[in-house]
Amino acid sequence: MTAQPLIRVLLVDDSSMARCLLREILNEQDDILVVGEAANGQQAVELAQQLKPDVICMDLDMPVMDGTQAIDAIMHQKAIPILVVSAQADAQKAYHTLEAGALDIIAKPGMEAAEADRLVRKVRLLAGVSVITRLRSSRTSTSPLLPARSTTGQPVRSYRQLVAIACSTGGPQALAWLLPRLRADFPAPVLISQHISDGFVEGLVSWLNTLSSLPVCVAKDGLLLHGGHVYISPSEQHMTIDGNGRIRLLPRQEDDIYRPSCNLLLESVAATHGADSIALIMTGMGRDGASGMQAVRNSGGLTLAQDEASSVIFGMNQEAISLGAIEHVLPLEQIPEQLNRLVAGVP
Repeated sequence: MTAQPLIRVLLVDDSSMARCLLREILNEQDDILVVGEAANGQQAVELAQQLKPDVICMDLDMPVMDGTQAIDAIMHQKAIPILVVSAQADAQKAYHTLEAGALDIIAKPGMEAAEADRLVRKVRLLAGVSVITRLRSSRTSTSPLLPARSTTGQPVRSYRQLVAIACSTGGPQALAWLLPRLRADFPAPVLISQHISDGFVEGLVSWLNTLSSLPVCVAKDGLLLHGGHVYISPSEQHMTIDGNGRIRLLPRQEDDIYRPSCNLLLESVAATHGADSIALIMTGMGRDGASGMQAVRNSGGLTLAQDEASSVIFGMNQEAISLGAIEHVLPLEQIPEQLNRLVAGVP
């Protein structure tokens, strides 16, 4: 039986202690090998060309050339999957690296086993991503425009429909494409459950606010929803919605795999908004969101999924499609137009 090739990793961090910790975590794995280390971005660019690693773990705040500049240079030379391993203080800067071509962001791990496990899972996942074909390809095929859903009765709230979005790896890039293309007078509230490292949601929100014409905020418990506003769940709690149109944040349990939970959000949307709900599941790893999408569909809501060709990771959305929870599968480039038409009631 032929052994699987090792995942070759390049570490980039100006702290020798940080590199030492990452090296110990990764080299303990039978399928991962650290093949090089760089103390600044310029060294990273040179070693990326020489070593041709499968994954690069990139810090941001470094001398000579910072991480964002290095990512941009690497992605213009020979695209390699890049995982930003950053301190929480750099959260806002970290999300701008996604525009340069980084695939995902994770907090620098400490000594806890769970943090080390998250790093290892991310490295394994990104090693299998084809950066060029996944991020730069586009589909020109068209799907029929979706009919708007009618509702029975007038709900007691300031909006008629609600949009709920579930995503994970590749989700920030997809949201950065989607949100700026929603019409400025988008009448529905948009609730987003995006898997994210603790302490990074403020950085994500700040970044998206520079792109979106709709205001984006971190969800707060008891907050009343308003149309044309985007609410993103913190990772430390799970966002749900109650029957009065208010956000309810549930405490996270230690054994929760997905942070925040997409299923909890979608299930609450199904229970409170039924046929007035539009649910979208996008790129990401794992199974989170599949049963929640099924709940929305069973309640009479409309369910959409991002297609494989435009997804960084075809995981969560694939699970929902396989479950039979999805009515329409669309390339990312078509999703904003569909949402704009749906909430406008255009047939």
